[in-house]
Amino acid sequence: MSSRNESPDLSIADQLDEEIASLRAQVESLKKELKIQTSTLMVSDPTRKLLQDRSKKRTVNSLDSGHVAELLKKSDEQVAHQQQCLYRSCTSITALKIRDPDPNAVDSGNVLGLRFEVMSKARFVRPYYVMLNRPYPNSRHLRVHRHTVPPCVPLAGLASRHLPAPKTSKGGADNDADDDDELQQQQQDLPRFARALRRELVRYQNRVGIIGDLQKAAELSSHQTSGSDADAAMIQNLGPVDAEAKQISFEWSDGKSGRLIIDDDGRIVKMAVQGENGRDRGAVRELIGGNVHIEKLMGQFEGT
Repeated sequence: MSSRNESPDLSIADQLDEEIASLRAQVESLKKELKIQTSTLMVSDPTRKLLQDRSKKRTVNSLDSGHVAELLKKSDEQVAHQQQCLYRSCTSITALKIRDPDPNAVDSGNVLGLRFEVMSKARFVRPYYVMLNRPYPNSRHLRVHRHTVPPCVPLAGLASRHLPAPKTSKGGADNDADDDDELQQQQQDLPRFARALRRELVRYQNRVGIIGDLQKAAELSSHQTSGSDADAAMIQNLGPVDAEAKQISFEWSDGKSGRLIIDDDGRIVKMAVQGENGRDRGAVRELIGGNVHIEKLMGQFEGT
């Protein structure tokens, strides 16, 4: 008898918790929208002209002039931030000179740095850096000296492909034709190396971002399913398996587990789900459907 009296109270409490969580999410969304609208208004030309004209007037009292100066300062900061974002978006790869402080450094400490800008979820992530030097005697060939690239990105393979080390000549000094052919084969292509490396960084960051979106979608779907149908199987755990973020593990509330494999560009390669009675192909069809890209997978969580 007590269980019947307790179950409605628990359901009401759960409903209140969900409503509070929904209201908090709406408040955060409205705060972000207000921040975006404010920053857009502050950098508009009419607003800046109005603030500048207002600050030049001598009839404004000290209190109003202080507010106007503060708003104008914030507007200048927002304009500078907007210009910086525009530069980082248009100039995704930047070359810079670096001085190695080591007195025994090769090439008198001269180092060429490459900075890679990558965006994820409309935000810039921390830039990646690759530093190159010239350790080979009597050669201008470059070699990767230091870097901040994640280990899962094939930096060594890209460097060996586009920045090969010079080979010592095995022929005599009079064999000029062979030396020219060998030099042509060992020619380095720094722009192609930089473009290929940034493409791999963008791919990796996109895969990580999509997995994060899937985790949030799975969590939201589990809350909705728990409120509507407690007997329905829902995804309880989801996350990457490998460092390259190409394999994703799934765990359902009814004990099923699965693994999804994607390629470099996020296309679904294969998925397998294992249940109590063996391989569950129905769960694979229910989750993936006819989608071939992982970005389209979030719409399927409503049916999980």
